[in-house]
Amino acid sequence: MKVLAVTACPVGIAHTYMAAENLQKAGVEMGIDIKVETQGSIGVENPLTEQDIEEADAIIIAADKEVSKERFIGKKLIVTGVQDGIRKPKELIERIQSGDVAIYRPELRDAANIKNERKKKENPIYKHLMNGVSYMVPFIVVGGLLIAIALTLGGEQTPGGIVIPEDSIWKQIESLGGTAFMFMVPILAGFIAVSIADRPGLVPGMIGGYIAANGSFYGSEAGAGFIGGIIAGFLAGYVALAIKKIKVPKAVLPVMPIIFIPIIASVIVGLLFIFVIGAPVAQVFEALTVWLAGMQGASSILLALILGAMIAVDMGGPFNKVAFLFGSAMIAEGNYEIMGPIAVAICIPPIGMGLATMLNKKKYLDNEREAGKASFTMGLFGITEGAIPFAAQDPLRVIPSIVVGSMAGSVIAMIGSVGGRVAHGGPIVAVLGAVNNVVMFFIAAIVGVIVTAFMVNFLKKDVNGEPAVAVAGGGTLRDTNEEVQEASAPEEVEEEAEMEEINKLTSITNVDLIETNLAGETRDDVIDELIEKFDASGILNSKEAFRQAILNRESQSTTGLGMNIAIPHGKSNTVKRPAVAFGIKRDGVDWKSLDGTEAKLIFMIAVPEESAGDAHLKILQMLSRKLMDDAFREQLLNVHSSEEAYELLDTIS
Repeated sequence: MKVLAVTACPVGIAHTYMAAENLQKAGVEMGIDIKVETQGSIGVENPLTEQDIEEADAIIIAADKEVSKERFIGKKLIVTGVQDGIRKPKELIERIQSGDVAIYRPELRDAANIKNERKKKENPIYKHLMNGVSYMVPFIVVGGLLIAIALTLGGEQTPGGIVIPEDSIWKQIESLGGTAFMFMVPILAGFIAVSIADRPGLVPGMIGGYIAANGSFYGSEAGAGFIGGIIAGFLAGYVALAIKKIKVPKAVLPVMPIIFIPIIASVIVGLLFIFVIGAPVAQVFEALTVWLAGMQGASSILLALILGAMIAVDMGGPFNKVAFLFGSAMIAEGNYEIMGPIAVAICIPPIGMGLATMLNKKKYLDNEREAGKASFTMGLFGITEGAIPFAAQDPLRVIPSIVVGSMAGSVIAMIGSVGGRVAHGGPIVAVLGAVNNVVMFFIAAIVGVIVTAFMVNFLKKDVNGEPAVAVAGGGTLRDTNEEVQEASAPEEVEEEAEMEEINKLTSITNVDLIETNLAGETRDDVIDELIEKFDASGILNSKEAFRQAILNRESQSTTGLGMNIAIPHGKSNTVKRPAVAFGIKRDGVDWKSLDGTEAKLIFMIAVPEESAGDAHLKILQMLSRKLMDDAFREQLLNVHSSEEAYELLDTIS
């Protein structure tokens, strides 16, 4: 039987190596072939190879910090704390021998969590823009669906197209839809401003957005559209924010957000838009609308390719939102042929991935197949984010597949003159009559879905034969590990060169730094006693500064390792050279050790700040490995003089 293990602890490396040593000893005693990878502060040592993992019967992760588990997919895996690796190594191996270990199946990352991570990373400008878009979209959806329903149920075919009779109730419903559209740009601008300046930005933002949409203020027939609304929103937000920062008398503060800020900001934004910004932006928007409306042949196909790719590439991220916002604005201008291809592209990633999991189950884990059902359903309602978990799990195969599928569907929709009258996508809008040329809509969507499903299944390998697991952000786990190893190689070489002189513990300690009968009654007393040893040997420039460094380290987590051992350590510029002091407290002292035992064997490590990244780690590693030997600890406790202790410490290397 072959067993692999990974040990790691969050601070320092002592527990990491103690757990590794005990697991290796237990393996030898039980006749088990065991290899242990350590992930301490000094870096990854004795790394597990792909061949090791392939041949292993089971893996143990004994760690108190996050250790990547993706490379162990499909293997029996025990995940436990580092203390179990130290204290219960045989029990962990016995669990493997008895078969009481589950096979690791990773959970798909939730789309909502991934979206939240995006929000944390996005820049402020994008955040403010998306705040406005999120409030604007419901008005577009409601407006578009009301108009679509009115045309579908109340429209009459005439030589000039579908017309709703003026005296029909459906005409009123159409008017309600038009009213919802009227709010689109003011809402966009208002909530961009709210995101920037909070509620004081709402009024100037909405007033600026209304002026942007109503070209009569500055002599334009079409207005500045959504581009003008975005400009108005940002202008109103930052003007209101600037006014908020002005220091005013306390008596005026309560009315600033409800009177002075909205009034002053509204006047500034309104006048700037009327006399400076409105007309130029309106001209740009009118030219853009005319250009898009006149796109024919190859140019329209190119536009469809671009829009399809943008919708799919980040599934609800910034590229997706820019394309969606563009199509929404065109609806308000009466150009429905832009939203049609977008409406098709929106549903292809989630439906395509759902279909892929149904067509070839060998390429997906059980939880991925379950996620595929949910993704398929989300796609029917135009929720592109349904594909996010698959893209996060395997970006190199999934993202190209959904992009190609969405581009294919978008082009077919453009060629087939599919028009979208509502800012939404998926079969739901076609069922509700919100698209022109419904047949071509479904043909385009079906082709795009099939392209995505077959392409991703062609690229994916069977789950059981997967040699490398893709990781979010591109690349594979194998690639990532190799990059980490390559990146850290120079540091390791340099570290080895610097550590050559610390090849034995006795090279940095001596008889004068050893006390076999510590007198201190508390942890701090013992610390002071050992610091005095350093000071008497001329190792410190300042006892007080080094003492503070030791206590700062203890405040992070106890250095009481258990098994009657404590290894307090400090790095400070007051330390002249690396050194170790050793003391024995015969009746023990409370060090808040993890296993509850009192500390009797205390090693204090002092290193200069400039060599702290390597020296104290090397020393900790030497000590941790040797102190796992029960017989060695017993020998240390039984020494009667500093000279005897020094002879034993001379064996630590």
